[in-house]
Amino acid sequence: MMNLYSGTTDPFSHRCRIVLYEKGMDFQVIDVDLFNKPEDIAVINPYNRVPVLVDRDLVLYEPNIINEYIDERFPHPQLMPADPIMRAKARQLLHSLEHELFSHIEALEKNAKGVEKNRAHVRDQLVQLAPMFVKQKFMLGEEFSMLDVAIAPLLWRLEHYSIDLPKTAAPIAKYAERVFSRQGFIDALTPSERAMRR
Repeated sequence: MMNLYSGTTDPFSHRCRIVLYEKGMDFQVIDVDLFNKPEDIAVINPYNRVPVLVDRDLVLYEPNIINEYIDERFPHPQLMPADPIMRAKARQLLHSLEHELFSHIEALEKNAKGVEKNRAHVRDQLVQLAPMFVKQKFMLGEEFSMLDVAIAPLLWRLEHYSIDLPKTAAPIAKYAERVFSRQGFIDALTPSERAMRR
């Protein structure tokens, strides 16, 4: 059985939990208190961070690598496009999201100095994405994909991060509700994450 060491409030662990629940497979989530991590995390991950996936002798510790491994090992439902060109485009877009959005999460999580600048940047990037959802249901079109998995934990935490989207971003709010209503997403939430939204 696969074991996922997962932070109960960590947005990157949240991604991996969503993929596991979307696949409906047999796995165990080992909750990790981010403020009091067990020593074995540093042993299995040289960066001493979660998420970490342990599958027999295999140990993986980057959320995108973990998720692609799960997607390839358990191909139904497929979360990365089957077509190599579309898959490359999906990876490119995921890279852009990492750079433009997810790189600001640490500052938002820590409520660090200059956090207002990070909030404004994330809000503005999401506003730019909003028109995409006027024409399509999910990030890559009509099918739920790894890109939706990646952005969902951030969208779930907007209120928690004190980010208010303007009315012009209404399409992204509707898109978020579509994602939040998926059973895989609901099942992946920890009690601490459920408490993040009123």
